[in-house]
Amino acid sequence: MQPMKNPASSIALRVATAMHQMGIEGLPRNYELVYEAYSGSNPDLVREFIALGKVKTQDALDALGRKYLPHHHEDGLLARHNNKVRAEMSSFISLLNQEKLSLTDYGRLIGDATKGILTDTDLGNPELSRSIQALKAATDQRVAENSNVVKTVVEKTEQLADVQREADQVEQAKFVDALTGMGSRRAFNKALAKVYANPALPTLCGLAVGEIDDFAKLADHLGPTVTERFIKQIAKVVKAVAGKDDLACRFDGSRFGLLFYTSDQDEISRIVNAVRVKLKATAVVNAGSNGSLAALTMSFGICLSEQAPNAFDLMTYSERALTASKSSGGDTVTLYGVTENSYVPKDWLIYKPHVV
Repeated sequence: MQPMKNPASSIALRVATAMHQMGIEGLPRNYELVYEAYSGSNPDLVREFIALGKVKTQDALDALGRKYLPHHHEDGLLARHNNKVRAEMSSFISLLNQEKLSLTDYGRLIGDATKGILTDTDLGNPELSRSIQALKAATDQRVAENSNVVKTVVEKTEQLADVQREADQVEQAKFVDALTGMGSRRAFNKALAKVYANPALPTLCGLAVGEIDDFAKLADHLGPTVTERFIKQIAKVVKAVAGKDDLACRFDGSRFGLLFYTSDQDEISRIVNAVRVKLKATAVVNAGSNGSLAALTMSFGICLSEQAPNAFDLMTYSERALTASKSSGGDTVTLYGVTENSYVPKDWLIYKPHVV
């Protein structure tokens, strides 16, 4: 097994050094943007990041971040939530202050009536009647005011609960791919981080990154509407084969990630090939002739957590393996390390399985 590197120097220092060299401010949103650009997982992001030139202004970085990492740019939503909560709480406090004044007035009226009733002199019927009527009127008013207060409090509570629900939905949406309902790239990154929660003893698992071969040409042929339906169908296949024990996420386009919570190479191979077999059996109709296009193929790159000292390298190595698969003509599965002087478990090789 290859020697383990210090995770801090391997990822944090690498990204931080790059940011320092480019004069990029050390903000969390900048860190994740540079991380994603250096990992190469999103070619469009990498291309646009490079296009910013040597001097990358914060405005340019934020514009890129809003496009690819929108969860870091939710100031408008947060400000709206804060303003609404502040308005509701201000209204609620005003209501309580009014209630306080009303209780003070009610207490003073009770005190005046009590003094009159408890006087040593005899009260005539008119005086007693007026005191009783005043108490009754004040009490009726308090009952009505209490009812209004309770109603208003319930309404304010419901409105604040709506704000909380909206905020929760926004938070959850960060981790869900809007098109397919699968986990998003952010959800995948979060799961990867947990794998290396203890850097000295990472969770034994395998990571596979897959992409439909020649997807750009296929998307041009199908058109945007049909392509979206097509991606949803791919997602169903990937999710169904992966099952509930492993994590399946969509990164972008036709790129998917599978995190297997096992280091059993045969099991990982079985699942990856099951995805490929099912996709080959998926009919893609030619919009012009209504005939079927060629068999749908998908290439994969795989890396085991035993081979990588941190989440960044685990993803990077898987991406390199995927690149090797596509460079060899596609319809291929590659395990990272087979062409390098590094750890290679058991008898894994670059291979192109044939469907029997």
